[in-house]
Amino acid sequence: MGIADIARSIEDRINDAGVRRKAKQGWRPAVTGFYGYGSDRRLHVLGRIVMEDPEPATTEVQRGWRQFFTYQVGELPVTVRVGDQFIESRSNDGGYIDVLVHDHGLEPGWHEVTVEAEGAEPTTAQVHIVDPAATYGLISDIDDTVLVTWLPRAMLAAWNSWVKKTNTRQPVDGMAEFYAELLREHPETPVFYLSTGAWNTFETLVNFLDRHGLPKGPLLLTDWGPTPTGLFRSGVEHKKVQLRNLIIEYPDIKWLLVGDDGQHDPLTYGDFVFEHPDRIAGVAIRQLSPQEHVLSHGTAAPLAQARREELFGVHSIAGENGHALLAEYRKDPFLD
Repeated sequence: MGIADIARSIEDRINDAGVRRKAKQGWRPAVTGFYGYGSDRRLHVLGRIVMEDPEPATTEVQRGWRQFFTYQVGELPVTVRVGDQFIESRSNDGGYIDVLVHDHGLEPGWHEVTVEAEGAEPTTAQVHIVDPAATYGLISDIDDTVLVTWLPRAMLAAWNSWVKKTNTRQPVDGMAEFYAELLREHPETPVFYLSTGAWNTFETLVNFLDRHGLPKGPLLLTDWGPTPTGLFRSGVEHKKVQLRNLIIEYPDIKWLLVGDDGQHDPLTYGDFVFEHPDRIAGVAIRQLSPQEHVLSHGTAAPLAQARREELFGVHSIAGENGHALLAEYRKDPFLD
C-alpha cells in the first residue's frame, strides 16, 4: 500500500468517525447546490452533501479556515428533479453529486433544479443552459486573475484562504470592466471559472464574484487531498481535464482563455491551443509584478513566460491588470 493509499484511508476513517459523532449531536446531512451547466442536449447538476449544524452561525462572514472543516456524506441516495424528470443517483465518497440529465427541456439561461437527499431538506441548485447560438465562451482562472491570492506561496495562500475573513478578499483591478466589455459585445457568451481552489470555497467565491461585479458563471473547482496516485491533486491536470470537457460539451464554441503568469496558466493554455487551435479565439494573461512574483513563488520572474510565440499564433494579449488587458483588447479586438 502506497503513502497516498494510507493517507486516503486515514482521511476516510476520520471523516466517517466525524459523521457518526456529529449525527449523535443532532447534525443532519445538508446539500449544497453548486452551479451546474449544460447545453440543449444535456445538463450537469452539481453539488455536495456534508453534515450541517442545526444551529448555524448567524453571519456568513467568517474566518476562511472554517470552510475547510466539513464532514462529507458519501454514498447517500439522491434525487434530482428537473421539470417532470426524476433522476436517482448517489453522492460519491467525497459527498459530491454530478448528475447528468438528458433531454431536460430547459430554455437557454439560468434555472433552478431541485435536489433531494436522504435525511436532508430539499434544496435547489442553479444551472446554466448555454444558448445554442453562442459562438464564443470565456474561461477564466480565479486566483491572481480576478482574485488576489498569490497562490503557490504556501504561507501567503494559507493566510489569504484560511485566516482572512471571507469578505475581505481583494479583486484584481479592472477585470470586471474587461469582462463586462466582452459580454456587452457578445451577451450570449457563457462564462466559466476554472480554478485549482477547493469546492469548500464555492459559496465564498460566488459572493466575491457578485460583490465585485464579475459575471456569473459555473465554477469548476477541485477537491483537495490525497488521490489514488498521490498525496495531492494536480492542479495542472485538473485544468487540462476541465478544458477538454468544455471543448467536448460545446463543439461549436470558440474560447477566450484568461489567466495569469503567477502559476502555470501560460503553459497550460499554450498546450491547449496547440491541441485545439481552431477552438481558441484568444488568450489573455494577467502579468504579476516582480514583487507579486516573489510573494507568489519566490522569484521575480514568471514561472512560465507568457510570450506570444508560445501561444502558437492565436491572438493573445497581456497586461498587469484588467484595465491594461482591456486597453490591449481595444487595440486589436479578436472577438468578431
